Amino acid sequence: MAALGWLTPRRRSATARSVLAGEASAEAARKDVSAQEPQFPVQGDDLAAAFFDLDNTVMQGAALFHFGRGLYKRKFFETRDLARFAWQQAWFRLAGVEDPEHMQEARDSALSIVKGHRVAELQSIGEEIYDEYMAERIWPGTRALAQAHLDAGQRVWLVTAAPVEIAQVIARRLGLTGALGTVAESVDGIYTGKLVGEPLHGPAKAEAVRALAAAEGLDLSRCAAYSDSHNDIPMLSLVGHPYAINPDAKLRRHARELDWRLRDYRTGRKAAKVGIPAAAGVGAVAGGTAAAIALHRRRR
Repeated sequence: MAALGWLTPRRRSATARSVLAGEASAEAARKDVSAQEPQFPVQGDDLAAAFFDLDNTVMQGAALFHFGRGLYKRKFFETRDLARFAWQQAWFRLAGVEDPEHMQEARDSALSIVKGHRVAELQSIGEEIYDEYMAERIWPGTRALAQAHLDAGQRVWLVTAAPVEIAQVIARRLGLTGALGTVAESVDGIYTGKLVGEPLHGPAKAEAVRALAAAEGLDLSRCAAYSDSHNDIPMLSLVGHPYAINPDAKLRRHARELDWRLRDYRTGRKAAKVGIPAAAGVGAVAGGTAAAIALHRRRR
């Protein structure tokens, strides 16, 4: 066996030059990684902020539907209204597009429900409904992204077509800076059943972010925005750091074309393949409606 000793590499102690070479190589690798992945969010950048869509980005399903479930529980409307509203929500998720007639009908239904009620009453109920239906549906991954911005000393806003009262409750519970949402008209603290302007949706979201950034002195090129929907491409395109979160098919394609960052916190393979915003959200709609109707029938 001694004759084969030449096949076995000799162990040599590291020389000063080999140590230097190793350290230099490690340092070069570290610098290369840091150059590719700069720190984000940037600590202490007070000209930067983050804007998060709500439905299916921060929370599974639609905030307005969960709010509707809570109002139904409190006898604000009838079973047939819940069933119709649930169908509108489910149709939107399954179709992946927003039909103007469906949107108008859903909007009118929601406004008719709150008409004549006090703003303070809905705000108080919103706190209860958050605990009942919404708290457990917050995506932990998206929540962590928002917290990273907060930890870096940046401001974080929700931007949603949901009523601003609901959005503000959720933002407060999550410790965020605030919320931009659809504003329902009120006179002397009572809802009139009309909107102020239009729902905060699509291009309107982008305009709201632009206006807020100007008022707060933010540099949009240093800001980040997060959404699941291609309808929010105008908002995502405003900022220097757009993120597609649980994206629908159109947003996923758009994000890949522009090399935007993607995050997907859904567990269902079908949702990822088909592009349904949230398979769990559809289940919540169907299940919640069936449960509500069954309960109503038992009481009759």
